[in-house]
Amino acid sequence: MLLSPALDLFEDHRPMLQCQQSRVSGWLAPLAYQMVGRIVLPCRFAEIDIAGIDHIPRSGPVILAPTHRSRWDALMVPHAVGRPTSGRDVRFMVSANEMRGIQGWFIWRLGGFPVDTDRPGIASVRYGVELLLQQQMVVVFPEGGIFQDRQVHPLKLGPARMALQAQHLGHEPVQIVPIGLVYSDLQPRRGSRCSIRIGQPLSTQSYRQHSPKQGAIALTRDLADQLGRLHQQALHHVLPCQEPLMPLPPSQELL
Repeated sequence: MLLSPALDLFEDHRPMLQCQQSRVSGWLAPLAYQMVGRIVLPCRFAEIDIAGIDHIPRSGPVILAPTHRSRWDALMVPHAVGRPTSGRDVRFMVSANEMRGIQGWFIWRLGGFPVDTDRPGIASVRYGVELLLQQQMVVVFPEGGIFQDRQVHPLKLGPARMALQAQHLGHEPVQIVPIGLVYSDLQPRRGSRCSIRIGQPLSTQSYRQHSPKQGAIALTRDLADQLGRLHQQALHHVLPCQEPLMPLPPSQELL
């Protein structure tokens, strides 16, 4: 999910618009969680190793910020941190092409909603802020797209700006939880292994002394540092012999 650094939501007081929305189905969501956790993922993956679930806040507004390596991520994240493990439903932004097929069917019913990652609209961002103001847990992939490699790519400012905007409007800190998600194969196939490492939350409260722009930059840098460490931990689990990778240069948005 992308958000232009030139866009200042703090100075935009127009009513929030609506994007194409989804709802967590009261009776289908539990069924979908069971099918994903007991049938769909086990039939595809030989192992799914999850560590750090205690870092997921059990209440309040939360942004989950995972690395993004496959269309399977949109099922892996709810499986790892959603209702069965944390007691909370997950709402998440995914690219429109991830809403297709059987995966899309599950994603809709697990709380996902599509975003045009090539031309993200203000309505999508505002809808995400609305969900945070409703005390919900929202997944935003901070790299902005799927990258089938072993690097953590430069992060977009969107998640940090969304979190700071929600705190500004709701007067309550938002927690951003970094998640390193790695597969043993660059393109997950039957029998692949998956490792998920959940880090300690970053609170927007720690960035209130900055201007909105500088706060978003500082928060994004700290998020990138944590994601880098978690990514290496997850990578070491599925590929123990993998040498540590040099980080990619920061996004121009952070310079």
